[in-house]
Amino acid sequence: MMKRPALLLAFALAAAPFAAQAEPAVAIPPPAAEAPAQGTGLETAVLAGGCFWGIQAVYQHVSGVKNAVSGYAGGAQKDAYYQTVSSGRTTHAEAVQITFDPKQISYGKILQIYFSVAHDPTQLNRQGPDAGPQYRSEIFPQSEAQAKIAKAYIAQLDAAKAWKRRPIVTKTGTMKASFFAAEDYHQDYATRHPYQPYIVFNDAPKVENLKKTFPDVWRDQPVLVQQAEKTN
Repeated sequence: MMKRPALLLAFALAAAPFAAQAEPAVAIPPPAAEAPAQGTGLETAVLAGGCFWGIQAVYQHVSGVKNAVSGYAGGAQKDAYYQTVSSGRTTHAEAVQITFDPKQISYGKILQIYFSVAHDPTQLNRQGPDAGPQYRSEIFPQSEAQAKIAKAYIAQLDAAKAWKRRPIVTKTGTMKASFFAAEDYHQDYATRHPYQPYIVFNDAPKVENLKKTFPDVWRDQPVLVQQAEKTN
C-alpha cells in the first residue's frame, strides 16, 4: 500500500499541468549601498510578496535569521484575520516579519534574497496563482535607514534592467506599519505540509532556489516559529 506522503506527492505530480510553478531565481547584484546595523541587538524586516507560506519558508532557511513569522501588515488590527484579508477588501498584505542578527546577515542581503528568489517583484497585486492586493509586493521599512536602502536598491535594479523590460512594482512607502501575526495554523506551514500540492509547486522551488543561489547563507534546518518562541 502506498504510504500517505508518497500518495500525496503522486497526487501533486498528477496535478502539475494545473499548477502555477514558482518563478526561477533571478541573478541580481547586492545593493550598492548598505544600511548600517541599528545598534547591537536584533533587527526586524517586514516583507510582503504573495502567499506568506513561501516567503516564510525561504527566510527560515537563511543563516542569521532568528525568526520568520507569517502575518498581516498595512491595515487595522480588527481586519487582521485570514478570511477577512483574503477578501481583498482590507488594506492588509500577507507579510512576513523577519527577525535577524545584523552581525550575521545584513538588511541588504535580506532584500537581495527577497527580490531574487522569494517572489517576483514585477507582478502587480498578484503572485503566481494568487491575485488581489493582499498578495502585493511591498516592503514595510522599520526605519529611515531601511526605507533609504530599499528605494535605492529598487532604483539600482530597475536601472540595470534586472527583469529586462518589466519594471519593479514593489511599494516602500508605508513606514513602520503595524504587523499582526497570522493564525497558528499558518505558521511553519511549508515545513508541516511539504506534500501539499501548492507547496510542492509554488514554494518548495523557492527554497531550492535559495539553496542554489545563496549557498553562503543557506541553513539546512529551518528556524521554526515554535522553536524560536521557546528560545526567545
